[in-house]
Amino acid sequence: MSLKIDTSPKQIAKWVAIGLLGIFVLVYFIRVASYEADYYPRMDGSERAISSVETIEIEELEEDEPTEQQVSTYTVPADRPRYLHIPTLELYNVRIIGVGVDASGALATPRNIHDVGWYTSSGKPGEGKTMVIDGHNGGPTKQGVFKKIPQLKEGDQFVIERGDGVKYTFSVYDNVTVPLEEANKYMVKAMHSPVSGTESVTLITCTGEWSQTRGTYLSRQFLRAILVK
Repeated sequence: MSLKIDTSPKQIAKWVAIGLLGIFVLVYFIRVASYEADYYPRMDGSERAISSVETIEIEELEEDEPTEQQVSTYTVPADRPRYLHIPTLELYNVRIIGVGVDASGALATPRNIHDVGWYTSSGKPGEGKTMVIDGHNGGPTKQGVFKKIPQLKEGDQFVIERGDGVKYTFSVYDNVTVPLEEANKYMVKAMHSPVSGTESVTLITCTGEWSQTRGTYLSRQFLRAILVK
């Protein structure tokens, strides 16, 4: 028995429509894959490429406090930030580690909960721009260096020391808690000085409740401060 194929104009039109739809879907997925492969390398260093602090497995973090020797012998180029001092929180000689962004475009963080990370594509001390520095809320069993950042209030001062020993004093301008869903949008604001034409620094950390299912805290803390001397 021979198989009869429907070659009516209506059936042919149906086949053509199905074929065109298949081609459209294929082209769409090829374009998406190509865009994602190119996007982050192309946008690295731009404001739109940066989102809030990366989600990191708490268990992966290092909790051992750096020794005095490790701190005192830590060096960076002369024009880069080396230490952070926040007298109000009794934090002194906190190492500032250069960080970039991860594969998802989120701001990376140091592996040690006692260090803070300076986004290397942001400003440098004395450059007149905005520095972006992040730190951990905590690790598996210990509090992180930025655990008490939400306690700082307007007018509190802290110091960033450069690789050549020059120190810059900043005064807190504002300090806000932002829900995780709004944090990426706030990052654009965090990349700019709250006072036009004035050098500034933004400190960022996780805060709020911990979500086991999402593997992160449900809020981000953004502290902006301006250079006073």
